[in-house]
Amino acid sequence: MSTAKTRTATQAAAELADEIVRFGRLIAAWKSHSSADRSAADRVLLARLVVGGERRATDLAAEAMLDLSTVSRQVRSLVDRGLVERRPDPEDGRGTLLAATDAGRAAFDEYRRQRNAEMAELLADWSPRDRYDVVRLIGRLNEDLAEQHARRCAGTTGIAARQGEGQA
Repeated sequence: MSTAKTRTATQAAAELADEIVRFGRLIAAWKSHSSADRSAADRVLLARLVVGGERRATDLAAEAMLDLSTVSRQVRSLVDRGLVERRPDPEDGRGTLLAATDAGRAAFDEYRRQRNAEMAELLADWSPRDRYDVVRLIGRLNEDLAEQHARRCAGTTGIAARQGEGQA
């Protein structure tokens, strides 16, 4: 790795990209170990419904940045397990809204509690300044990625790209 004083934007971008790929793999491994009973798609969809309230499957897919067929399959599983329910859309009798059930909210709360405890353990030896800095910088990176995603997707608002906000 180059030093901070000699690193060009291109070098920093390459190093960051390598670290993000590594981070993604480590997070995937961590999530599979932390909650083998629920898939990542389950957690994302359930979080969107708990945090954002009821919505149509098409809106849920857009917000979660997932294919509608993936969302349909995962929603069916969530409904079968009693974590999500379908309700008639009062604005369109042909449509259906998805909503987290009490069991779904409890499952989301338990996953979040477990995730936060594991993360607190990971950060326990970090200085308060390092903890502050990592949260600030990852937040900034997420905002910039969300804005870039919104610009690249014609007709997409920044809100749809902010799938991680308040999530599991």
